[in-house]
Amino acid sequence: MKRNYLLALLSVGVFSCGSGTKSENIQIAEAEDEGWIYLFDGTSTEGWRAYNGEELPPQWTIDEEGALTFDTEKRLEEDWQGGKDIIYAAEEFDNFELYMEWKLPAGGNSGIFYHLKENEPGGPPAIAPEYQLLDDLGWEEINNATLAEWQKTGADYAMHAADTTQKIVKPAGEWNTSKIIFTPEKVEHWLNGKKIVEFVPWSDDWHERKAAGKWKDFPKYGSFKTGYIGLQDHDSPLWFKNIKIRKL
Repeated sequence: MKRNYLLALLSVGVFSCGSGTKSENIQIAEAEDEGWIYLFDGTSTEGWRAYNGEELPPQWTIDEEGALTFDTEKRLEEDWQGGKDIIYAAEEFDNFELYMEWKLPAGGNSGIFYHLKENEPGGPPAIAPEYQLLDDLGWEEINNATLAEWQKTGADYAMHAADTTQKIVKPAGEWNTSKIIFTPEKVEHWLNGKKIVEFVPWSDDWHERKAAGKWKDFPKYGSFKTGYIGLQDHDSPLWFKNIKIRKL
């Protein structure tokens, strides 16, 4: 414990020489001392790259406020090929608690993948479970379409809808917090401090939902018990910050 405390103090000293406020650096050091691994801390995109790629797509950058953003105005480099979904490729995770903050513009759309594997048919949505991110309050009006609850923010996309009695989603342009807890016994989705989804992975109910729904023709969907954390490009501006994970 003393060693960890000293390491945390040293980390604060190192961070204070770099970017970020003193308060932010102390929070990061304390989080790391509690077992959190920062996948994105506002200063570097180290560890991130394109899904099935070797580098980060040029549209994914850090903005002036320290958020990981997808810039739809930024032109693609001429030699860039492939998709623009990204993964934290430094490590795969099995059982975990994942936390992040995010915001979307009016009509925005994205998602958080876990247990994601590369070089599989169908791409990320057909392989990995997805915590859906959407501008619930504006998407339907902008697109003149009606969505099912399993398509809206916080849902285990196309599998488990969010509990609307607990769900609080912020308007476009405001920061939300999301948390995913995964163990073989139970999966939980949290949104802005409220638990909105709970299910047992690979249970009879889970397999029935898979067989009857969108993923019935994708045998690899949700089958992997370890994999990458991924963020979805849906050709929408996106902002993420404080992305961290701890192993369970």
